[in-house]
Amino acid sequence: MVNRVVVGAHYGLRDWLIQRVTAVVMAVYSLALGGWLMWQPYVDYDIWTALFSSQWMRIFTLLFLLSLLLHAWVGVRDVVMDYVKLAGVRLVIHVLVILTLIVYAIWSVQILWGM
Repeated sequence: MVNRVVVGAHYGLRDWLIQRVTAVVMAVYSLALGGWLMWQPYVDYDIWTALFSSQWMRIFTLLFLLSLLLHAWVGVRDVVMDYVKLAGVRLVIHVLVILTLIVYAIWSVQILWGM
């Protein structure tokens, strides 16, 4: 019997599913926003502000941004796990990417809700 120890980037159904679900969320948001823009005769600051002042649009935008950050994390993590062989360098890159994505998430909430 072979005792296989799996280490590394945790490839599998979970990561595949995260990539697909976040891609669908981003596509739906992009199509919805693109459709809205096509129906507007013109877009100025007041119209844009009115769109993003509604709670549903803020939540939809935050869902898009969180999906984007999660999608980016899985993609960057997989690329780093595949191409960076030194464990110390890989750890530093992972920590920097995680910290950057957390800052982006906090910044997104600040922008959307004007904290």
